[in-house]
Amino acid sequence: MLYEVTARACAAVVMGIFSYAAFLHWLADPGRATLLLLVLTQCFTVGLSLFSRVPLRRDWTPFAYICSIGATYYFLAVQLGPGVQIVPEAVGAAFQVAGMCWQLFAKASLRRSFGILPANRGVVSTGAYRFVRHPMYLGYLVEDVGFLLSNFGGQNLLVFGIQFALQACRITREERLLSDDALYRAYTSNVRYRVLPGLY
Repeated sequence: MLYEVTARACAAVVMGIFSYAAFLHWLADPGRATLLLLVLTQCFTVGLSLFSRVPLRRDWTPFAYICSIGATYYFLAVQLGPGVQIVPEAVGAAFQVAGMCWQLFAKASLRRSFGILPANRGVVSTGAYRFVRHPMYLGYLVEDVGFLLSNFGGQNLLVFGIQFALQACRITREERLLSDDALYRAYTSNVRYRVLPGLY
């Protein structure tokens, strides 16, 4: 219990520091809506993890821990300063809003079963989970692509590339843990794709 409280308090502090730094960058260039949306989406993700229920079983292996923490707090390495705009700010922001809406739908379907480390918090097969097995990761992907396209640069390309790889590893670890559950095995037979329908 002490570890849970400490970890969640540290997450809140880190998120606060990041949000303040991003806000200062936005004040210097108020037209950068994608920067504010990045803060909003990350606050939402980390914020929900602060109130998730503690599962009975989690994957505490070092590999799963590194992938999960890296894929959650990757935004700390994002270049907050202006980058190259491959698409207009409004287009990048539209991607982010679309990803956020899908993520909200997924998290509403999941309720308090959301968490950072791979764990069995119960099998959910309704709502967004009728379409893909990991709909939240689809939301993250759309959001990240939107920010990257409007804030492109070598550092951000590297950060998001690593982020996508970590999320794939995280999915693999989650499914390995959940495969022990007969309900989850039945679910995977009905919902074939993990994140991208027709592809993955």
